Amino acid sequence: MSTAARRQNPAPPLREERSLGSSIARWARRLIVGVLLAAILVVGGTAVRVWQVARIDDRSPADAIVVLGAAQYSGTPSSVFEARLEQARKLYEGGVAPSIVTVGGKQEGDLFTEAAAGKNFLVSRGVPADAVVAVEEGSDTLLSVEAVSREMGELGLSSAVLVSDPWHSLRTRTMARDSGLEAWTAPTRQGPAVFTRESQFHGIARETGALIWYQITHYSADFPYTAEQ
Repeated sequence: MSTAARRQNPAPPLREERSLGSSIARWARRLIVGVLLAAILVVGGTAVRVWQVARIDDRSPADAIVVLGAAQYSGTPSSVFEARLEQARKLYEGGVAPSIVTVGGKQEGDLFTEAAAGKNFLVSRGVPADAVVAVEEGSDTLLSVEAVSREMGELGLSSAVLVSDPWHSLRTRTMARDSGLEAWTAPTRQGPAVFTRESQFHGIARETGALIWYQITHYSADFPYTAEQ
């Protein structure tokens, strides 16, 4: 074909289709990369905040010290729960608040609720029984925090220092504030949650996922501790 003839004939449609397909593929790749980068930033930023709040030990005076429940065995707190209760006792004896609130229901077959087991433990360690309020409700963090908020509201109390594991602090504080409490944290520095670097990493990873889930859905996502804990 002569040069003049080629100039008169347009380029084949196939070439234009390939060009359009390449553009779509490039934009799809950019979108995927952008979504992945955004996810990494969200997860990384949340993990950093979990770590930062875990380091806070705010002992400002409050209306009550709230201990988040954990596993108990026939009324005997697990090592995780005992570490939280011991921290609450120290805060009470240090004059941070005039009362302690224990919270948590029971699993099927249990003889005691987490709240009752916690109260019994504190009383056995010298805390006056009338200074401990057992809120025997809650099968996860959110339900427990909401139950505490209702109980404290009925008692005319509005501020709380929250006691849990360090990595649990940010999610617990977020839920408590969403439930209407003025809340800050003074977590335990004892127990399996802080024993090793591995347990610390697992705690941060677990709470990062659980907090993101709560912020998206406003439902709780609690992950069980191992049986040894």
